[in-house]
Amino acid sequence: MRIVAKGLTYTYNPRSPFAVQALKGVDITIEEGEFFGIIGHTGSGKSTFLQHLNALVRLTGGYLKVGEYDLSSKKCDVLGLRAKVGMVFQYPEYQLFAETVEKDVMFGLKNFCRDMGEEEMRSAVREALETVGLDYEEVRDRSPFELSGGQKRRAAIAGVIVTKPEVLILDEPAAGLDPLGKKEIMQLLHGIHGGWCKTVVIVSHDMDEIAENCTRAAVFSEGKVVMEDTPAAIFARSDELLLLGLDIPVTAKCARILKERGIALDTDFTSDDLIRKVLAAYAARKEGRGC
Repeated sequence: MRIVAKGLTYTYNPRSPFAVQALKGVDITIEEGEFFGIIGHTGSGKSTFLQHLNALVRLTGGYLKVGEYDLSSKKCDVLGLRAKVGMVFQYPEYQLFAETVEKDVMFGLKNFCRDMGEEEMRSAVREALETVGLDYEEVRDRSPFELSGGQKRRAAIAGVIVTKPEVLILDEPAAGLDPLGKKEIMQLLHGIHGGWCKTVVIVSHDMDEIAENCTRAAVFSEGKVVMEDTPAAIFARSDELLLLGLDIPVTAKCARILKERGIALDTDFTSDDLIRKVLAAYAARKEGRGC
Protein backbone atom coordinates (compact mmCIF):
# COMPACT_ATOMS: atom_id res chain seq x y z
CA MET A 1 0.00 0.00 0.00
CA ARG A 2 1.46 3.29 -1.15
CA ILE A 3 0.99 6.29 1.17
CA VAL A 4 0.72 9.74 -0.40
CA ALA A 5 0.07 12.96 1.52
CA LYS A 6 -0.12 16.39 -0.13
CA GLY A 7 -0.68 19.65 1.70
CA LEU A 8 -1.90 17.82 4.79
CA THR A 9 -3.03 20.21 7.52
CA TYR A 10 -4.54 19.71 10.94
CA THR A 11 -5.45 22.00 13.82
CA TYR A 12 -6.35 20.87 17.33
CA ASN A 13 -9.19 22.80 19.00
CA PRO A 14 -9.97 24.93 15.93
CA ARG A 15 -11.92 28.13 16.35
CA SER A 16 -10.94 28.36 20.01
CA PRO A 17 -8.32 30.26 22.02
CA PHE A 18 -6.49 26.95 22.44
CA ALA A 19 -6.09 26.23 18.71
CA VAL A 20 -2.78 24.58 17.81
CA GLN A 21 -1.82 23.89 14.20
CA ALA A 22 -0.04 20.53 14.31
CA LEU A 23 0.37 19.98 10.55
CA LYS A 24 1.14 22.86 8.21
CA GLY A 25 1.12 21.36 4.73
CA VAL A 26 2.78 17.96 4.97
CA ASP A 27 3.95 16.47 1.67
CA ILE A 28 5.29 12.94 1.89
CA THR A 29 5.29 9.71 -0.11
CA ILE A 30 5.99 6.29 1.43
CA GLU A 31 6.31 3.58 -1.19
CA GLU A 32 5.05 0.05 -0.67
CA GLY A 33 7.87 -2.16 0.57
CA GLU A 34 9.79 0.50 2.46
CA PHE A 35 11.07 0.33 6.02
CA PHE A 36 10.48 4.01 6.63
CA GLY A 37 11.67 6.14 9.55
CA ILE A 38 10.19 9.36 10.92
CA ILE A 39 12.28 11.75 13.01
CA GLY A 40 11.30 14.90 14.84
CA HIS A 41 10.96 16.68 18.16
CA THR A 42 7.93 16.29 20.41
CA GLY A 43 5.38 18.66 18.91
CA SER A 44 6.83 18.45 15.39
CA GLY A 45 3.66 16.88 14.00
CA LYS A 46 4.90 13.35 13.44
CA SER A 47 2.44 11.63 15.81
CA THR A 48 -0.49 13.58 14.40
CA PHE A 49 0.57 12.52 10.91
CA LEU A 50 0.79 8.87 11.96
CA GLN A 51 -2.68 8.93 13.46
CA HIS A 52 -4.07 10.14 10.14
CA LEU A 53 -2.83 6.98 8.44
CA ASN A 54 -5.53 4.77 9.94
CA ALA A 55 -8.08 7.54 10.55
CA LEU A 56 -7.61 7.80 14.31
CA VAL A 57 -7.41 11.49 13.46
CA ARG A 58 -9.80 12.32 10.63
CA LEU A 59 -8.65 14.32 7.63
CA THR A 60 -9.64 18.00 7.75
CA GLY A 61 -7.30 19.57 5.22
CA GLY A 62 -5.18 18.42 2.28
CA TYR A 63 -4.97 15.07 0.51
CA LEU A 64 -4.16 11.65 1.91
CA LYS A 65 -4.41 8.27 0.24
CA VAL A 66 -3.32 4.97 1.80
CA GLY A 67 -3.38 2.24 -0.81
CA GLU A 68 -6.85 2.31 -2.34
CA TYR A 69 -8.29 4.22 0.62
CA ASP A 70 -8.93 7.90 -0.08
CA LEU A 71 -9.26 9.47 3.37
CA SER A 72 -10.77 12.66 1.94
CA SER A 73 -13.83 10.68 0.86
CA LYS A 74 -16.80 10.46 3.20
CA LYS A 75 -17.33 6.94 1.84
CA CYS A 76 -13.88 5.76 2.94
CA ASP A 77 -14.09 2.28 4.51
CA VAL A 78 -12.45 3.14 7.83
CA LEU A 79 -12.91 -0.37 9.27
CA GLY A 80 -11.24 -1.91 6.22
CA LEU A 81 -8.44 0.66 6.41
CA ARG A 82 -7.73 -0.11 10.07
CA ALA A 83 -7.60 -3.84 9.36
CA LYS A 84 -4.85 -3.19 6.81
CA VAL A 85 -2.95 -0.44 8.66
CA GLY A 86 -1.83 -1.66 12.09
CA MET A 87 -0.82 0.91 14.72
CA VAL A 88 1.47 0.08 17.66
CA PHE A 89 1.68 2.96 20.11
CA GLN A 90 4.63 3.74 22.37
CA TYR A 91 4.82 1.30 25.31
CA PRO A 92 2.03 -0.88 23.83
CA GLU A 93 2.24 -3.24 26.82
CA TYR A 94 0.32 -0.60 28.81
CA GLN A 95 -2.66 -1.24 26.53
CA LEU A 96 -3.03 -4.92 27.47
CA PHE A 97 -6.36 -5.39 29.20
CA ALA A 98 -7.96 -8.83 28.79
CA GLU A 99 -8.09 -11.77 31.21
CA THR A 100 -5.82 -13.93 29.08
CA VAL A 101 -3.19 -13.39 26.40
CA GLU A 102 -5.32 -15.23 23.87
CA LYS A 103 -8.35 -13.00 24.48
CA ASP A 104 -6.19 -9.89 24.28
CA VAL A 105 -4.65 -10.84 20.93
CA MET A 106 -8.04 -11.99 19.61
CA PHE A 107 -9.66 -8.62 20.31
CA GLY A 108 -8.55 -7.13 16.98
CA LEU A 109 -9.90 -10.07 15.03
CA LYS A 110 -13.31 -9.73 16.64
CA ASN A 111 -13.37 -6.08 15.59
CA PHE A 112 -12.02 -6.36 12.05
CA CYS A 113 -12.66 -9.97 10.97
CA ARG A 114 -16.15 -10.63 12.23
CA ASP A 115 -16.83 -13.36 9.66
CA MET A 116 -14.07 -15.59 11.09
CA GLY A 117 -15.05 -18.62 13.14
CA GLU A 118 -13.71 -19.29 16.64
CA GLU A 119 -11.26 -21.98 15.55
CA GLU A 120 -9.99 -19.84 12.70
CA MET A 121 -9.43 -17.01 15.17
CA ARG A 122 -7.53 -19.29 17.53
CA SER A 123 -5.32 -20.38 14.65
CA ALA A 124 -4.63 -16.73 13.74
CA VAL A 125 -3.80 -15.92 17.38
CA ARG A 126 -1.39 -18.87 17.51
CA GLU A 127 0.34 -17.67 14.34
CA ALA A 128 0.63 -14.08 15.62
CA LEU A 129 2.08 -15.15 18.97
CA GLU A 130 4.56 -17.51 17.33
CA THR A 131 5.54 -14.77 14.87
CA VAL A 132 6.59 -12.53 17.78
CA GLY A 133 8.46 -15.39 19.45
CA LEU A 134 5.97 -16.46 22.13
CA ASP A 135 4.89 -20.05 22.76
CA TYR A 136 1.13 -20.19 22.19
CA GLU A 137 0.48 -23.13 24.51
CA GLU A 138 2.61 -21.60 27.23
CA VAL A 139 1.05 -18.12 27.28
CA ARG A 140 -2.46 -18.46 25.84
CA ASP A 141 -4.26 -18.87 29.17
CA ARG A 142 -1.98 -16.67 31.23
CA SER A 143 -2.88 -13.15 32.28
CA PRO A 144 -0.94 -10.69 30.11
CA PHE A 145 0.00 -8.90 33.33
CA GLU A 146 1.96 -11.95 34.48
CA LEU A 147 4.32 -11.78 31.51
CA SER A 148 7.78 -10.23 31.62
CA GLY A 149 8.26 -6.75 30.17
CA GLY A 150 9.63 -8.06 26.89
CA GLN A 151 6.88 -10.66 26.61
CA LYS A 152 4.21 -8.03 27.23
CA ARG A 153 5.53 -5.91 24.36
CA ARG A 154 5.59 -8.92 22.07
CA ALA A 155 2.04 -9.88 23.07
CA ALA A 156 0.87 -6.31 22.40
CA ILE A 157 2.48 -6.35 18.95
CA ALA A 158 0.85 -9.75 18.30
CA GLY A 159 -2.52 -8.12 19.00
CA VAL A 160 -1.88 -5.69 16.13
CA ILE A 161 -0.35 -8.05 13.56
CA VAL A 162 -2.99 -10.77 14.12
CA THR A 163 -5.08 -9.21 11.31
CA LYS A 164 -2.00 -9.33 9.02
CA PRO A 165 -1.92 -5.61 8.18
CA GLU A 166 -0.18 -4.58 4.98
CA VAL A 167 1.22 -1.49 6.72
CA LEU A 168 2.60 -1.61 10.27
CA ILE A 169 3.18 1.70 12.08
CA LEU A 170 5.11 1.81 15.34
CA ASP A 171 5.77 4.77 17.63
CA GLU A 172 9.14 4.26 19.36
CA PRO A 173 9.03 0.44 19.10
CA ALA A 174 12.22 -0.05 21.14
CA ALA A 175 11.59 2.63 23.79
CA GLY A 176 12.62 1.60 27.28
CA LEU A 177 14.36 -1.61 26.20
CA ASP A 178 17.96 -2.57 26.91
CA PRO A 179 20.34 -2.96 23.92
CA LEU A 180 19.56 -6.66 23.52
CA GLY A 181 15.83 -6.01 23.72
CA LYS A 182 16.12 -3.26 21.09
CA LYS A 183 18.03 -5.57 18.79
CA GLU A 184 15.45 -8.34 19.20
CA ILE A 185 12.51 -6.01 18.51
CA MET A 186 14.13 -4.67 15.34
CA GLN A 187 14.92 -8.21 14.19
CA LEU A 188 11.28 -9.09 14.80
CA LEU A 189 10.10 -6.15 12.68
CA HIS A 190 12.44 -7.07 9.84
CA GLY A 191 11.11 -10.62 10.03
CA ILE A 192 7.53 -9.35 9.68
CA HIS A 193 8.46 -6.88 6.93
CA GLY A 194 8.28 -8.14 3.38
CA GLY A 195 5.76 -10.92 3.95
CA TRP A 196 2.11 -10.01 4.36
CA CYS A 197 3.32 -6.78 5.95
CA LYS A 198 4.63 -4.90 2.95
CA THR A 199 5.55 -1.62 4.64
CA VAL A 200 6.87 -0.72 8.09
CA VAL A 201 6.88 2.86 9.40
CA ILE A 202 8.65 3.66 12.66
CA VAL A 203 8.94 6.86 14.67
CA SER A 204 12.13 7.02 16.69
CA HIS A 205 14.25 9.49 18.63
CA ASP A 206 17.11 6.98 18.33
CA MET A 207 19.05 8.09 15.27
CA ASP A 208 21.19 4.95 15.32
CA GLU A 209 17.98 2.93 15.02
CA ILE A 210 16.98 4.92 11.93
CA ALA A 211 20.44 4.67 10.36
CA GLU A 212 20.73 0.93 10.91
CA ASN A 213 17.24 -0.14 9.88
CA CYS A 214 15.44 2.23 7.51
CA THR A 215 15.50 2.37 3.72
CA ARG A 216 14.29 5.99 3.75
CA ALA A 217 13.28 8.55 6.36
CA ALA A 218 11.60 11.92 6.84
CA VAL A 219 12.40 14.71 9.28
CA PHE A 220 9.44 16.62 10.73
CA SER A 221 9.83 20.11 12.16
CA GLU A 222 7.12 22.59 13.17
CA GLY A 223 4.37 20.71 11.35
CA LYS A 224 6.22 20.21 8.07
CA VAL A 225 8.50 17.66 6.42
CA VAL A 226 11.87 19.40 6.07
CA MET A 227 13.85 16.41 4.78
CA GLU A 228 12.87 13.18 3.03
CA ASP A 229 15.62 10.90 1.73
CA THR A 230 17.74 7.88 2.57
CA PRO A 231 19.21 7.87 6.09
CA ALA A 232 22.67 8.22 4.53
CA ALA A 233 21.66 11.42 2.70
CA ILE A 234 19.85 12.83 5.74
CA PHE A 235 22.66 12.18 8.21
CA ALA A 236 25.18 13.62 5.76
CA ARG A 237 23.39 16.91 6.54
CA SER A 238 24.32 16.66 10.22
CA ASP A 239 24.90 20.41 10.58
CA GLU A 240 21.29 21.08 9.57
CA LEU A 241 19.96 18.42 11.91
CA LEU A 242 21.93 19.83 14.82
CA LEU A 243 20.60 23.32 14.05
CA LEU A 244 17.09 21.86 14.29
CA GLY A 245 18.02 20.61 17.76
CA LEU A 246 18.01 16.97 16.70
CA ASP A 247 20.60 14.35 17.50
CA ILE A 248 22.65 12.41 14.96
CA PRO A 249 23.82 8.77 15.04
CA VAL A 250 26.99 7.81 16.88
CA THR A 251 28.42 6.88 13.47
CA ALA A 252 27.77 10.42 12.19
CA LYS A 253 29.47 11.87 15.26
CA CYS A 254 32.49 9.65 14.62
CA ALA A 255 32.55 10.64 10.95
CA ARG A 256 32.53 14.33 11.95
CA ILE A 257 35.49 13.83 14.31
CA LEU A 258 37.41 11.91 11.66
CA LYS A 259 36.72 14.63 9.09
CA GLU A 260 38.11 17.27 11.48
CA ARG A 261 41.27 15.15 11.62
CA GLY A 262 41.58 14.99 7.85
CA ILE A 263 39.88 11.65 7.26
CA ALA A 264 36.75 12.13 5.13
CA LEU A 265 34.71 8.96 4.76
CA ASP A 266 31.92 8.24 2.30
CA THR A 267 29.72 6.17 4.64
CA ASP A 268 26.04 5.28 4.87
CA PHE A 269 26.29 5.74 8.69
CA THR A 270 25.55 2.12 9.55
CA SER A 271 28.05 0.77 12.07
CA ASP A 272 29.24 -2.04 9.76
CA ASP A 273 29.91 0.35 6.89
CA LEU A 274 31.69 2.91 9.08
CA ILE A 275 33.96 0.27 10.62
CA ARG A 276 34.77 -1.12 7.17
CA LYS A 277 35.60 2.36 5.81
CA VAL A 278 37.70 3.28 8.87
CA LEU A 279 39.74 0.08 8.58
CA ALA A 280 40.24 0.68 4.85
CA ALA A 281 41.36 4.27 5.53
CA TYR A 282 43.75 3.08 8.24
CA ALA A 283 45.22 0.45 5.92
CA ALA A 284 45.65 3.03 3.17
CA ARG A 285 47.43 5.43 5.50
CA LYS A 286 49.66 2.69 6.82
CA GLU A 287 50.71 1.89 3.28
CA GLY A 288 51.38 5.56 2.66
CA ARG A 289 48.64 5.91 0.09
CA GLY A 290 46.73 8.62 1.93
CA CYS A 291 43.00 8.37 2.67
